[in-house]
Amino acid sequence: MQRIASRHNPRLREVARLIASSRERRKSGRCVLEGTHAVQVYCERIGAPDTLIAVEDSVEDAEVAALIARVPPSRALAISRALFSEIASVPPDVRVLAAVRVPPTSVSSPGRHCLLLEDVQDPGNVGTMICTAAAAGADQVVLSRNCAFAWSPKALRAGQGAQFLTAVIEDVDLIAWIGAFRSAGGRLIVGVVGDAPSLFHADLRGRIAIVVGSEGRGVSDDLLELADQRVTIPMAPGSESLNAAAAAAVLLFEGVRQRAVRA
Repeated sequence: MQRIASRHNPRLREVARLIASSRERRKSGRCVLEGTHAVQVYCERIGAPDTLIAVEDSVEDAEVAALIARVPPSRALAISRALFSEIASVPPDVRVLAAVRVPPTSVSSPGRHCLLLEDVQDPGNVGTMICTAAAAGADQVVLSRNCAFAWSPKALRAGQGAQFLTAVIEDVDLIAWIGAFRSAGGRLIVGVVGDAPSLFHADLRGRIAIVVGSEGRGVSDDLLELADQRVTIPMAPGSESLNAAAAAAVLLFEGVRQRAVRA
């Protein structure tokens, strides 16, 4: 492991650029993970990060030391907390950063249990929904071309490593994807507000894809027309709608409940 005192170290500067620039992240196909949990998930699922940066007073900690041991010495840096804070705005308890390659995101064959995100704008919502989908056992999270980037710092922070636990497929033509999914025997379930049967009366077993729309507009008319079933989440009088991420959680875990009860 190298102990670095200068902010001009090439690997340190590269990580700083990735943190600061969305364009750099998209162009290079790389991102920066924050915290031991996210880095550990990446190591277990993908392999060693390109660069690992640890706060120097934490390198003897067992959890951090285990991560350092996974990385070639030339790619592991120890820096001061002051320098660490200069390159990343993270909570004080974050002791590790890692620059990693984003897993391939090309469209593959549709999965069996999928979450489709249409034009979700907030990266925190995107990350939270990926985390929820992974916890619910979704095979794929499929993002439309106008969704927030799934590998931005905010999305990664909200995802808590889940981007490496399920297939995340970005920049997808959802109408074409849905056509392939339905041809393979899948059904499209769309959550709406208002006039639709209760979610709890719907059949969410089998091969399904659940669609969640943008925070402001909801699901577009084009996708609503393709729905095999529209459902609504029953709510107390006076409640208009749920946050997109909360709605996704209710929809996904009702599917989990039904598959467990009716298996």
